[in-house]
Amino acid sequence: MKAESSGFRIPEYIRSIQPYIPGKPLEEAERETGQRVVKLASNENPLGPSPLAVEAMRKALLSAHRYPDAQAYYLRQRLARHLDVPEDWLLFGNGSTELIELAALAFLAEGDPGLIASGSFPMYRIALQVRGARVIEVPLQDYRYDLAAMARRAREGVRLVYLANPNNPTGTWFDADALAEFLNAVPQDVVVVLDEAYYEYVEQPGYSRSLKELRAGRNLIVLRTFSKIYGLAGLRIGYAVARPELLEAMARVRLPFNTSSLALAAALAALDDTEHVRRSRENNRAGLAQLERGLRVLGLEVIPSVANFMMVVLQQPAAAVAEALLHQGVIVRPLAWMGFPNAIRISVGTPQENQRLLEALAVVMAGHSAKSREKEAGR
Repeated sequence: MKAESSGFRIPEYIRSIQPYIPGKPLEEAERETGQRVVKLASNENPLGPSPLAVEAMRKALLSAHRYPDAQAYYLRQRLARHLDVPEDWLLFGNGSTELIELAALAFLAEGDPGLIASGSFPMYRIALQVRGARVIEVPLQDYRYDLAAMARRAREGVRLVYLANPNNPTGTWFDADALAEFLNAVPQDVVVVLDEAYYEYVEQPGYSRSLKELRAGRNLIVLRTFSKIYGLAGLRIGYAVARPELLEAMARVRLPFNTSSLALAAALAALDDTEHVRRSRENNRAGLAQLERGLRVLGLEVIPSVANFMMVVLQQPAAAVAEALLHQGVIVRPLAWMGFPNAIRISVGTPQENQRLLEALAVVMAGHSAKSREKEAGR
């Protein structure tokens, strides 16, 4: 039954939203396949959460009957020292995903134009659509952000821009000089949201000077998260770094108590667990190399990545390959809904998980090759 026939109306800009498609949960995949499954689909930390964070959560459970500290007093103090920024330059959210939406709600009116890159994180488009904004898209070039083209489009009355560095799902990046050039080229009244969710994984020189750009007075909002290298994806806690006047506008439209006591305690402890961060980064560095070598041996096109995942371009629709891999006990992310119908995204796992993926993919690719030969012979 259509919504209109039930006596209420859904605005067209809401009806046009393609909902975010989450990765298949591990438990669901194991129920479906009846076997132990490796999940390499959602860019999670395969080493799990920080042990210090786990212990902090145990203690925080004793106060679970109390509402959380809405101002995140202790985490705010610790993170401000960690980043060397004033405490009022921080705003916490239910993952950085909530902060993406809060930016659209705070800085756009219905019909205002917002600028994104096609082939990037789908939540940017969804946030604009939820606000009723007009979406302007600029294509990627060679799987990378075309910042020069985006700067030109930003002069068309754009009020808000979303950038991802590194980009999800391609894993590509732009350096600090390129960002500075972009910020110099866009009008001064444009708010730029820079999503650095994978910041801690990037080891390339010259990657980011985003906080320095903030200190120079830019209309810039930097988003980071505890979901990735800190291994707290299930707790949903991220943060924005920006000048207070920008964060004040976002705080006006956020829900009360948008982070939990457990998340606040875990994030505070995780910041002090430098050993967990070091091991996670080392595992990721080795895993990227392991996967790239193995995938190239299979003759597949790999997009070089600086994050904790990589995109692989196939010669056939990715959905069928992902389904076949699931039956081999491995979950990956087919990317048609992100604009890449012949690509999959593979998260870096442990060495054993990476090897299982490579072996499963070899079986799947051999099966597809055999079917192709049979089809050719039947012509």
